[in-house]
Amino acid sequence: MFANLKYVSLGILVFQTTSLVLTMRYSRTLKEEGPRYLSSTAVVVAELLKIMACILLVYKDSKCSLRALNRVLHDEILNKPMETLKLAIPSGIYTLQNNLLYVALSNLDAATYQVTYQLKILTTALFSVSMLSKKLGVYQWLSLVILMTGVAFVQWPSDSQLDSKELSAGSQFVGLMAVLTACFSSGFAGVYFEKILKETKQSVWIRNIQLGFFGSIFGLMGVYIYDGELVSKNGFFQGYNRLTWIVVVLQALGGLVIAAVIKYADNILKGFATSLSIILSTLISYFWLQDFVPTR
Repeated sequence: MFANLKYVSLGILVFQTTSLVLTMRYSRTLKEEGPRYLSSTAVVVAELLKIMACILLVYKDSKCSLRALNRVLHDEILNKPMETLKLAIPSGIYTLQNNLLYVALSNLDAATYQVTYQLKILTTALFSVSMLSKKLGVYQWLSLVILMTGVAFVQWPSDSQLDSKELSAGSQFVGLMAVLTACFSSGFAGVYFEKILKETKQSVWIRNIQLGFFGSIFGLMGVYIYDGELVSKNGFFQGYNRLTWIVVVLQALGGLVIAAVIKYADNILKGFATSLSIILSTLISYFWLQDFVPTR
């Protein structure tokens, strides 16, 4: 049963990662009549859905008792304000990161984005060494050098890219900067969150509720500052369609799926699942979206 859960969770992660990248890219480049949906509002809705999902999971762990659920939420969140406030830092960074991913996929094809975003492995390693005092072996450092080489090859401009700039829906430089910033924010927030999880005994679901709470607040602030005028003019859910809701649900499920993978599998298998997702995204980006032409 445990082995089945391990491979089921890995399969779901491959599906979630691949489908999120492709649907997000498609939704941001799809030309439709009327205003396009605002990525800032999509981030907020995803955070709210994540909170609801985590509350349901805590409810299930509380043997489906509303009284027990209320007691757990009260004891673990309201009665521990300092523990809850610790999540404000990674939550704000995750909110920034989620907004940056929409910017990146508006300007990069799915395959280039997927490979470049793997630089978060390098930033995570560097922050783990500096913040958690982890030690990396020779082979691990060599792997990081190979990773950087792969990302450099993907970003290297080719003749076909120079001749077919019209295939891109935006600026590749803007997309690259968005991904690089997301990689650094992902590395720091991930290690900071790991540090908090190891120092306390609160469940992952409670921590995700706390992250989602602050994420919603920071996200709403972003909506007001950057898209307040558009929201007041066309509404919070302007441009939303079935595809937009699929993107939002997939983004909300992302953190929960990764938590399940780490619980039932491990980070090494999670890495293989990510690699398989890159291959699938590349093939689908080439054959279906037709916005990526692989060079040698």
